[in-house]
Amino acid sequence: MATPTRRDFFKKTGLLSAAGLLTGVHPVAALDPLFKKMQGLSDEELVSDEDFWYQVQQSFTVSPSLINLNNGGVSPAPRTVQEAMKRYYDYSNETPTYYMWRILDQGREPLRQQLARLAGCAVDEIAINRNSSEGLETVIFGMTLSSGDEVVASRQDYPNMINAWNQRVIRNGIKMVWVNLELPSEDEDYLVGQYVNAFTPNTKVVHLTHVINWNGQVLPVRKIAREAHRRGIEVIVDGAHSFAHLDFKIPDLEADYFATSLHKWLYAPIGSGMLYVRKEKIASIFPLFANDSPKSDDIRKFEALGTRPFFIEQAIGKAIEFNEMLGIGRKQKRLHYLKNYWMERVRSLPGVRLHTSMDSKWACAIGNMSVEGKTPGELDRFLLDKYKVHTVAIQWENINGIRVTPNVYTTTRQLDQFIEGVTAFTNPAR
Repeated sequence: MATPTRRDFFKKTGLLSAAGLLTGVHPVAALDPLFKKMQGLSDEELVSDEDFWYQVQQSFTVSPSLINLNNGGVSPAPRTVQEAMKRYYDYSNETPTYYMWRILDQGREPLRQQLARLAGCAVDEIAINRNSSEGLETVIFGMTLSSGDEVVASRQDYPNMINAWNQRVIRNGIKMVWVNLELPSEDEDYLVGQYVNAFTPNTKVVHLTHVINWNGQVLPVRKIAREAHRRGIEVIVDGAHSFAHLDFKIPDLEADYFATSLHKWLYAPIGSGMLYVRKEKIASIFPLFANDSPKSDDIRKFEALGTRPFFIEQAIGKAIEFNEMLGIGRKQKRLHYLKNYWMERVRSLPGVRLHTSMDSKWACAIGNMSVEGKTPGELDRFLLDKYKVHTVAIQWENINGIRVTPNVYTTTRQLDQFIEGVTAFTNPAR
């Protein structure tokens, strides 16, 4: 009798079928304590329950020798997401044209449904791509704008988006109207007014960053969007740092277009993103990558990327499961708690200035601080060299400091080490 092979096992368990490949995830017994704990405590109790969040930390493979407080760029993925991606990659390489295009590709529509459920919008308004920049540039370069048309945006927006709009200035002669925000701000009238006061009869588009990456400022997007729509102005929202970070649904923002990077706060594999386009706007946007129906109202026209990393795309589903297990609302409360934990303990140190709000309406996980008389780079290097704490130095327009971004796997004990490092930096004689 022939010895059973790995392939025989997969056939018996159904893992070589489309359903098997896309749902055959090994049980993760390590998550069982999380479920039990969540059932026994309220959200308010869980927010500061370090035993619970230590168990969450065990769902990740983060380094024990480096404290990562730079989750604003790219977040590590939980172990279940990593394992799914690796498994799908292995399957793909057995026979790429078969397993990628005939098996894994069947998972795109179910994945689209999962993302739409999480986003609170229609399935036919979600396109799956690689990151926020790709999604936003699809809209920026796909819109019909003519010489003299005005676009309002902020100097505190992400550089890729600023560069994209400047390229349209060069190629099409549009006019950019730049808002320069003084941050942090908890003044809603000021923030809304900065944009509204920049609108003119020639304004066609307003570009808004929901959570500004430099210091974590949350903008009142819905109020600005309403003012824009009253004037017939279209609204693009950069949601790179807000999706799966703040507890909201995309339609809540009343935007026409929204894009995000799923490898940030959703913890999906690196190189995964999502674009939302309001249904009635799809036909008017030309895709960034051409297809045979550029004026179609089918959201899938924005997915003509050629050969794509199917193994990355399909692992997004495990990231959605992980977030739904934790709950976005509960997660937001924990992230805000961690940001305020360190800010409360360093704000009275000599020379320390905080550049992020401590109010949950105006900020969440991302915080920014500086020390008078010192450059952000000096503080960043000191923390890494002396305390093995990884942050990032920010010097952009009128925002200067280090950006400090904990995550759900960050413990208060780790933040205590960061606080100790800042204390030593501000008191070198001690």
